[in-house]
Amino acid sequence: MRKIKLSVPSLTEARNRRKEETLKVFYSLKDEYKGIGNGKTYSVLTYGCQGNEADSEVMTGILEELGYTQSDDEYNADVVLLNTCAIRQNAENRVWGVLGRLKGMKKTNPDMIIGISGCMPQEPEATQKIMESYPHIDLIFGTHNIGNLPKLLYEAYMSKSKVIEVLSTQGNILEGAPVKRALKHKAWVNIMFGCDEFCTYCIVPYTRGKERSRDKEDIIKEVMELKEEGYKEITLLGQNVNAYGKDKYDDYSFGDLLMDLDKIGIDRIKYTTSHPRDFDEKTINAMATCKHVIPWLHLPVQSGDDDILKSMNRKYNMERYHYIIDELKRRVPGIAITTDIIVGFPNETEEQFEHTLDLVRYCEYDGAYTFVYSPREGTPAAKMPDNISAEEKDQRLYRLNDLINEYALKGNERFIGEVVEVLVDGDSKNGEDMMCGYTRHNKLCHFKADNKDIVGQEVKVKVTEAKTWFIVGELYNE
Repeated sequence: MRKIKLSVPSLTEARNRRKEETLKVFYSLKDEYKGIGNGKTYSVLTYGCQGNEADSEVMTGILEELGYTQSDDEYNADVVLLNTCAIRQNAENRVWGVLGRLKGMKKTNPDMIIGISGCMPQEPEATQKIMESYPHIDLIFGTHNIGNLPKLLYEAYMSKSKVIEVLSTQGNILEGAPVKRALKHKAWVNIMFGCDEFCTYCIVPYTRGKERSRDKEDIIKEVMELKEEGYKEITLLGQNVNAYGKDKYDDYSFGDLLMDLDKIGIDRIKYTTSHPRDFDEKTINAMATCKHVIPWLHLPVQSGDDDILKSMNRKYNMERYHYIIDELKRRVPGIAITTDIIVGFPNETEEQFEHTLDLVRYCEYDGAYTFVYSPREGTPAAKMPDNISAEEKDQRLYRLNDLINEYALKGNERFIGEVVEVLVDGDSKNGEDMMCGYTRHNKLCHFKADNKDIVGQEVKVKVTEAKTWFIVGELYNE
């Protein structure tokens, strides 16, 4: 068994590691690994954010290059990889449950390779638990090791023992790896990796490494190729896309990148996730002037109280956040804005929670991901006294969600009677003969359609009904 030395996450160590040079590494497949998957099947199970989904598309591309074919049974294949998330405890709990389920599959098929990757292995405690409590796991690798997947699988086959490779570095930039995209009309495009914000509740700076931007030429080339292949929409990805270029260029930022990508002419450009601290005037200007950047923004706020934001180390205040919202609504009329909010952060008072409700009323969000605070081992907030009862946290979440839902419905009702452009994703679960897709305001839209050949196309739909989380309409023929 190969072993590596794992270190406990440390703010000081993590900040010092920022000094490491970021290298651009080009993927290549050695001859000795070619064909190791011939006649075998694979399954990749993904948990967590869009970044994990993009990583899984790379893993899938590599597996198919090795000769594997996708299994019809996601829990039963020759290779099963779990690409995991560590941002909240409930995400980890789901993974523990699946690992237990796979134990029975392993007994039936002892030659099965079960691997766990992503953010959880970057946590020393999680990796230790896997090693001690889940001996049927064959392969453990982290967020910086995807390009080594052929080698790791080869070693797992040859050694017949547990293979562990979790690099505690700040990571490099992997270019040229094969990608099998889940959709033919929408694509994830990583523009940067890692995070330097160090919010006190968040494990991401430790699991994903420092902020490191891809070369703008590589991003532009990828988007141009996607347009040539017929893709209609791209989503630019990064833990903090607004910090793009800060580590690489003197005078080229995220707003400049949006401007350059807009010139390519791909139909829709989205991006996530934004951080208010780095949301600058160039980005606001790009949102206002770029034809293909859609009028939707996800801008996590986490709390509406300045003291809680300071305790979270968010590095902005309500005055700054209000300014961004005001400017966007002024310069991008009708823009849809969504957010993330945490309730029950250590020491949050009722008055401070009320400030969050006031912010929701001010911004009138079109939707929000809301969470009860979840302590993550190794973060500063995990050491803070958790002095709010579970009952009080739940009550705050209910109150917050009631208000969020009120404005989400209002945000959807404004489209009743309007004709919207919907990029069709496929069949809807909202009824027989229904299809669904998203509007340019990122609204989920269900509509009746007899022709199933419109997947990947943009169609016009007249909105007839609004629900809290989606709109309903009918195909519109001029």
